[in-house]
Amino acid sequence: MDERRREFLEDLLATPSPSGFETNGQRVWIDYVERFADEVTVDAYGNAIAVHEGNGDGPEIAVTGHADEIGFIVRDVLEDGYLRIASVGGADRTVTKGQHVTIHADEPVQGVIGQTAIHLRDTTEDDYEDVSAQFVDIGAADDEEARELVEIGDPVTFTTTLQELSGDRLAARGMDNRTGTWCAAEALRRVSKADVEATVYAVSTVQEEVGLQGAKMVGHGLDPDAFLAIDVTHATDTPGVEAKRRGPVELGEGPVITRGSVNHPMLVDLAREAADTEAIDVQLQAAGTRTGTDADAFYTSRSGIPSLIVSIPNRYMHTPVEVIDTTDLVDVAELLAAVTEDAAEYDRFAVEI
Repeated sequence: MDERRREFLEDLLATPSPSGFETNGQRVWIDYVERFADEVTVDAYGNAIAVHEGNGDGPEIAVTGHADEIGFIVRDVLEDGYLRIASVGGADRTVTKGQHVTIHADEPVQGVIGQTAIHLRDTTEDDYEDVSAQFVDIGAADDEEARELVEIGDPVTFTTTLQELSGDRLAARGMDNRTGTWCAAEALRRVSKADVEATVYAVSTVQEEVGLQGAKMVGHGLDPDAFLAIDVTHATDTPGVEAKRRGPVELGEGPVITRGSVNHPMLVDLAREAADTEAIDVQLQAAGTRTGTDADAFYTSRSGIPSLIVSIPNRYMHTPVEVIDTTDLVDVAELLAAVTEDAAEYDRFAVEI
């Protein structure tokens, strides 16, 4: 990954973007794609769509990632100055206590999610409290002082920064799914440079973590011939994961193409053929019912839009220390660009019966 692409990724990961509060993250994305997109539009809730206009003969393909991350929201200010919070998306209550957090008020406010010291609690009865029972300490002496700094409804995120691990691996919060929006933007840059025949939309959706809401909006408003959704998937190459519960997925072994249910068989074949042509190693994953991604909303939009989920291997999903391999990101972007170029050979995507 070259310096400019790495800088873009770091900017995305450094910009807090909890569901419902994606504006700053979307601005980072738009500032990047508008350099090469023919047009960029934003809807009422902040879904961003950039387009490369094809020559009119090719199909219309949308490549998408979601901009939002999990987080919290201030739901109460207590008399003693502590804050009660609620989850935004699927926050993991087992990793929240003892963490630094930032409350995104008019000015950022630093705090910590309290954890009673091990010396002062009965460890034989340790249990993980729901997030709603946990509290944030911002150092305020009472509620009056606290309310001068924050108010109910302010979003909250973990205060973690990008860390380089060995080789090409990075750790940060929010890899899910700023890495997907990075890949969508990078795919568009590549197809714009190559001037492919297809019209290609790069989309950064909002509010995926709270029910695929942005994808529902985009699926209604945009009518491409196919959606290629990019999201993270669970890497099963760590000691704490029983691979028998999920298919084998490894970091650094390439994009993950999912087969079954949502995933249109012609798009699966197209992606696998493009990977072979470009000598990109891919991994396969099965989806017997749903994928839990924006693709679930796209494929039932209108009268049904052929869709495919292409995934990025990710360790420790929905924690402050998600880990990815940047070689997988580059390969996903390259694969998406290749798929959109090869899509010009298809008049339509439909199963033959």
